[in-house]
Amino acid sequence: MEERHNESTINRPEGERAVDAPVVVVNIPEFIKKIKKEKAWDKNDRNAITVFKSDKLRIILVAMHKKAEMTTEHPENIFSLQVLDGKVKLHSSEKTVEIREDDLFVLHANIPYKIEAVKRSVFLLTIVE
Repeated sequence: MEERHNESTINRPEGERAVDAPVVVVNIPEFIKKIKKEKAWDKNDRNAITVFKSDKLRIILVAMHKKAEMTTEHPENIFSLQVLDGKVKLHSSEKTVEIREDDLFVLHANIPYKIEAVKRSVFLLTIVE
């Protein structure tokens, strides 16, 4: 298996880190600190970082300010959302549910949705390709 690394960017110039390898350890508390220290967190309603990305699976750590929203009208993939801190509402054509800290929500593909931060929140978004 070939390891894949992220590329340095203006916002994250510190260098490469493995995003796909035989073993990837993700230090969630460190990544939360990192995305909340970035300028994007201060000037936008959210910030995120991809902590794992393969051909079949993506895991993204997302931090959202209160009332921030993420909408997808044409989702093609199954995904799960696990709230690590805070509370979000997930609105879909099927139902609206409130997802609290330590809750896990799974939504099948092809169901449009909107994620709304009820209060400042952090969650893991896992997308199956």
